[in-house]
Amino acid sequence: MRPSPAPCAMADLFGRRITYLRLSVTDRCDLRCVYCMAEDMTFLPRDQVLSIEELDRLASAFIAMGVTKLRLTGGEPLVRKGILDLFAGLSRHLSCGALKELTLTTNGTQLARHAQALAQCGVKRVNVSLDTLDAARFRALTRRGTLGQVMEGIGAAQEAGLKVKLNAVALAGSTEHEVFDLIAFAHGRGMDLTFIETMPLGDVGVDRIDQYLPLDRLRAHIAARLPLLETSERTGGPARYVRVAQTGGRIGFITPMSHSFCESCNRVRVSATGVLHTCLGQEDACDLKAPLRASPDDGPLQAAIAGAIRAKPRGHDFVIDRGGAPALARHMSALGG
Repeated sequence: MRPSPAPCAMADLFGRRITYLRLSVTDRCDLRCVYCMAEDMTFLPRDQVLSIEELDRLASAFIAMGVTKLRLTGGEPLVRKGILDLFAGLSRHLSCGALKELTLTTNGTQLARHAQALAQCGVKRVNVSLDTLDAARFRALTRRGTLGQVMEGIGAAQEAGLKVKLNAVALAGSTEHEVFDLIAFAHGRGMDLTFIETMPLGDVGVDRIDQYLPLDRLRAHIAARLPLLETSERTGGPARYVRVAQTGGRIGFITPMSHSFCESCNRVRVSATGVLHTCLGQEDACDLKAPLRASPDDGPLQAAIAGAIRAKPRGHDFVIDRGGAPALARHMSALGG
């Protein structure tokens, strides 16, 4: 039996219950997407990153306190040594009913090798990042990736029984030209497609303000050709969905820049180094590695988590200008997608 948390241990001062944890298991990735990483990355020393055992214990502490959805992220989570051991260990929380969903976000490059094992660990669905269906453009965006490898991974995931959702970062000057091909591909294979506004966060060696495409504009572009039906459907995350009348498929929009979703925020992130961030738009940070390593007792760890949750800000302060990005970038490099 899991321990009983203190009353409202995962509720902030604004009455929001935190039930969703995004846990980065590594800062490393086998791609170098232009909106995500610099081409020449310096990754963290391995001793600064939580071990597989520490990641399990940290996630389990959150689950004991009321988290019911756990998403593993990176970097690219499937390049982390021992990642399947972590999924297998965490699956015990699915078996006992404490955890409702165990999932991951991946770039898809390693998915063909691991899809069947993930399904055996109780993973039901995965998010795959895919910004283009053009092989040359994919190579340019990722600086080293092969589109066919990701397509193979998507196919393997579906064959293993995993539900796949595609995530596409909306980039000015390019996404508008490919959006209908992406919709046809996703909906033709029974996949949701979610567009994400790029945020001016992280040291990627380029000015991300120039990449910014408001999703209101992209949605209007889609609606001019494909009638969109409003829906209240949700999947537990920040995406707002519509359905395409012709395909019946869903399109999601995640709009941290143009329209915040702070009033319903139910999630927090923990970096691969054990730093808890309760809001991406604030420079809040709570070190969980120290209490995790200081004592085998989870009491101090859970007290640190509860204190950080209580201090979760009301909302984020993204400002779309050329002067606002550096301050936001400082705590982002290891948080994952």
